[in-house]
Amino acid sequence: MTGISSPSIEARLVNRMQLSRNIKRVPVFGLGCVAGAAGIARAADYVKAYPDQCAILLSVELCSLTLQTDDLSIANLISTGLFGDGAAAVIVGGDNVPGTGPEIIATKSIFYSDTERVMGWDISETGFRIVLSPQVPDVVAKNLGGDMDTFLAENGLTLRDIGCWVAHTGGPKVLRATQQALGLDEKALSASWDCLARMGNLSSASVLMVLEETMQRRKPEPGTWSVLAAMGPGFCSELVLLRW
Repeated sequence: MTGISSPSIEARLVNRMQLSRNIKRVPVFGLGCVAGAAGIARAADYVKAYPDQCAILLSVELCSLTLQTDDLSIANLISTGLFGDGAAAVIVGGDNVPGTGPEIIATKSIFYSDTERVMGWDISETGFRIVLSPQVPDVVAKNLGGDMDTFLAENGLTLRDIGCWVAHTGGPKVLRATQQALGLDEKALSASWDCLARMGNLSSASVLMVLEETMQRRKPEPGTWSVLAAMGPGFCSELVLLRW
């Protein structure tokens, strides 16, 4: 979530949807754009321990609540035009739960030291003020390629084995930096570019929207290797290896 809710969003849904009283709730705040991928990874960790259960990842982003009308900085003007409101949900099932989506094979979290001023929020007397450095694409271009090579090598794969990319929309410069880092053309990230054009950047919900687009309109052939990836405040990245 972009903002803070107490009781948290999922607690309100338990009442509204009359869900089980025994749901295990794990509210997450502060991960920003990386949270969609991180949430899938943490859900995968949970169902690995409990293969008969499901985990639901719920992403709610209300970026417009952070609007600062008196802030005419370039960072604020860019973020106001780029970020939007949105929500998405993903069900992750354990090995013993039938499903039709891709299989989560492996996950990896990478934290980049001393980069906390690259992206985030400062809390002021008027609310959330954006921290958005022009270095974001540079951090992506510098780190993502090597991290991806390492992650894939740990699973006996290379970039050439990946037939489908599910990447957080970020923004035009971030997507171009992603293409540069991974040696991809625009077609490889076409789902991300299309979602960016339609919805902008929905923070944590964006990569989930790209996943939905892929599942509904661009579903790969069975057996295709895929990577779901996002980067965000910290600065950090989350990588999820999928097999369709």
